[in-house]
Amino acid sequence: MSLSLEQVQRVAALARIAIGPEEAREVLAQLNRVLGLIDQLQAADTRGIEPMAHPLDAELGASQRLREDRVTEPDRREAYQAVAPAVRKGLYLVPKVIE
Repeated sequence: MSLSLEQVQRVAALARIAIGPEEAREVLAQLNRVLGLIDQLQAADTRGIEPMAHPLDAELGASQRLREDRVTEPDRREAYQAVAPAVRKGLYLVPKVIE
């Protein structure tokens, strides 16, 4: 599947995007390359291949490596709240904006 220059200009007009003739030709070439890649993917024979719910299939024992969950920054809560305009019981107080 490929697009025509008129189709690109029409989509640009519908999206209210100002696009000149030279830019429209560049966009046309880029979109046609993307559509060509999609055509290649659709041509791949996927019969007999079961869809995966997740790329890390649990049945194969694959898992995502995670970093150790540890605190790396010092607790500066008191320093931040010391300069806040209003604080009560560890919470920042802000003016009411909705009545």
